[in-house]
Amino acid sequence: MVNRTDRLSMTTAKHLDRERRTIGKMVDIYCTDHHDTSRDSLCGECREFFDYAEVRLQKCPYGEAKPTCANCPIHCYKPAQRELAREIMRYAGPRMMLRHPILAVAHLIDGRREARHPRELTREQRLHAGEEGQ
Repeated sequence: MVNRTDRLSMTTAKHLDRERRTIGKMVDIYCTDHHDTSRDSLCGECREFFDYAEVRLQKCPYGEAKPTCANCPIHCYKPAQRELAREIMRYAGPRMMLRHPILAVAHLIDGRREARHPRELTREQRLHAGEEGQ
């Protein structure tokens, strides 16, 4: 039997995995169209960006309540990577609806999630979020 904490951890893992897959697909679309690479094969620059994005995603202080990066009050990307992320998402975002509609719709729904800065959370909420992320 799966208890409530395990269900929340599974939900968190699913949510963060979907976020990882979404950014991966966006980078793939961008790289394929801009850097003359084959599908599912990234150039060095795009691979480096995707690896950076994965690390930032793993370290996100929001955990299961992670908003989309565009709606996040914390800017955890370095300026150069942040600008590249904007460029990739501006290009790949509209194309996601045709190539990966389920991920695109899920990302749009996630974009409506309210994002509160972690400092605004109560101590109890922060501790609870920390337990879910483990």
